[in-house]
Amino acid sequence: MSRIHDRRAFLTLSAAAVMLGGCGDLVGPPAALPIYVMRPQFPVAPAPKVTWSLALARPNAPGALDSERIALIQPGGIMDYYAGAQYPDPLPDLVESALLDAFTRTQALSGVSRAAEGLRSDYHIYTDIKDFEARYAVANGIPDAVVTMDVRLVASRGRAVAGNISVTRTVPATANSVPAVTEALSQALAGVVSEIVVWALAFPQPLPPSL
Repeated sequence: MSRIHDRRAFLTLSAAAVMLGGCGDLVGPPAALPIYVMRPQFPVAPAPKVTWSLALARPNAPGALDSERIALIQPGGIMDYYAGAQYPDPLPDLVESALLDAFTRTQALSGVSRAAEGLRSDYHIYTDIKDFEARYAVANGIPDAVVTMDVRLVASRGRAVAGNISVTRTVPATANSVPAVTEALSQALAGVVSEIVVWALAFPQPLPPSL
C-alpha cells in the first residue's frame, strides 16, 4: 500500500509540474508591441506676427481612430489595423502635439497653449480628425496615407465662429510596410497641419462680443 501511495503522490506532483510549466507563458506580461513614432516636419521660418493668442482643444476622432492602433482600410472599405504595431500615444494626442509644435515654430503668436491648461486665449481651435489611415486600392498592394481634418477657429469670448476649413492630404507610401506607412502618414499630417497654421494666422484679432 505504501508503494501505491508513493506512486500516486509522484504522479500528482508530476502532473502539477507539467500544468505549471505549460502556464508559464500565459501568466507572464504580454510581449511589448513595436512603437512607430510619427515625425512631421514643419517649416521653421518665422511667420508674420499676430496680436492674438491661441488655445488648442484636444482633437476629436471617431472611436475607430481614437486609439494607439494604426488604422488601414482594405479594398471594399473594410477598416482594420496593422497587427503588432502601435503609436506611442492615442492619435488625438499626437495630432494635438503636432499642431502645438507647428504653431509654436512660427513664432507668430503672442501665446499658444493646450486648452486643457486653462490659460487665457483670444481664439480656440477645434479639430475633428476625419481620416487618418493607410488605404489599399488592391489587397497587399502599396497603400496611400490619407489624413483629413475639419477645423473651426472660435473666438474665446462670445464663442463666435471666425472660420472653418477642411484639409486633406494623400501621400503614397513607398512600400507595403508599417515603417513606410508611418512615414507617409507623417508627411500627410505635416501637410495638413501646415495648411491649418497658414489659414489660422491670416485671421485678425477677434472683435469683442457685442453688448
